[in-house]
Amino acid sequence: MIDHLPVLKTYKLYIGGKFPRTESGRYFPVNDKNQKLLANMCRASRKDFREAVVSARSAFAGWSGRAAYNRGQILYRIAEMMEGRREQLISELESQGVKSNLAKREVTEAVDRFVYYAGWSDKFQQVFSSVNPVATSHFNFTMPEPTGVVAVMAPDDPSLLSLASIISTVIVGGNTAIILASETKPLTAITLSEILNTSDLPAGVVNILTGFREELIPHFASHMDVNAFWYAADNQNDTKKIQELAAENVKRVCFTKFRTWREDEAESPYVIEPFLEIKTTWHPVGY
Repeated sequence: MIDHLPVLKTYKLYIGGKFPRTESGRYFPVNDKNQKLLANMCRASRKDFREAVVSARSAFAGWSGRAAYNRGQILYRIAEMMEGRREQLISELESQGVKSNLAKREVTEAVDRFVYYAGWSDKFQQVFSSVNPVATSHFNFTMPEPTGVVAVMAPDDPSLLSLASIISTVIVGGNTAIILASETKPLTAITLSEILNTSDLPAGVVNILTGFREELIPHFASHMDVNAFWYAADNQNDTKKIQELAAENVKRVCFTKFRTWREDEAESPYVIEPFLEIKTTWHPVGY
């Protein structure tokens, strides 16, 4: 019997609903918990990020213009697709060092997170909106609108649950996203991108890159067509660099990081709020 040489998968980027290779041609190895090579991962470059921004911006008008109920249907469809690939997601988490019982729990929680925010899709507006009393012959309304293109640095742990939380909270409000997946545990991010691609999510609404934070943070924070930046990892040097670069273009920056991503604080409509613009409209009465 001839020994079979395993064909290791080369994971690609997810930009604009397609799976391109990085334009730089660079890759980095991903090893399992025993330091055995699992796969090759694309190392995204500045140009890859810029293409992802163009894609996210192009998708923004269509996605933000959809009915909130329809966005909820699509988030629920993503949860359905994840449920169908549960065993693969569990296996990938285990191969990256997550214990079996914790891997099963994390996949369940990630699926539930999409279902949770699908339910909030047509309800969070009531939480953040109001009709304001005024002393003139006007109606005065306050209502939320999506911020725009949101760039996100995802944390390493828990790699799948945090990514599901980030994606669902950003896009349920009508935003589009460019996400840099976990640098040390990126496998489930690419599998999730395959799930997004085969769901009803329009191309460009979510774009997922893999690569090195140190290289890409300056581009995420300084790009003029990114409206908000969510740094969900935990590094003081990164935080300082982001604040300095984002200040040059007055980009909204959120440094929210939850201790476990399982606590009640991480599953709340108030996680959606940082990526909404709360706007007030005046409407005359009797004219």
